[in-house]
Amino acid sequence: MADAPQPLDDAAVAAALARAPGWARAPDGALTLRRKLPSAAAAIGFVAAVGALAERLGHHPELRWVYRDVELRLVTHDAGDAVTENDVALMLAIAALG
Repeated sequence: MADAPQPLDDAAVAAALARAPGWARAPDGALTLRRKLPSAAAAIGFVAAVGALAERLGHHPELRWVYRDVELRLVTHDAGDAVTENDVALMLAIAALG
């Protein structure tokens, strides 16, 4: 069995966030993104793209979708709801979607 992912320190999280426009750190430490898309169809397309990335990387965000608004939250539950390299990898992949 693989070891649980290790939490990143604040400096590593801040450095990762600097490479992901639109992402922020919530008060509880999670990586978060809020996007308002041009239409509901665009929002669900974005959600589908995020889902495909999540499946490919084997790490899944918490997701909320309402009409044109999409909210994502990333933490690693196996690391005590902390941010790990898994969260950063998914965040950067999502950021690359544009």
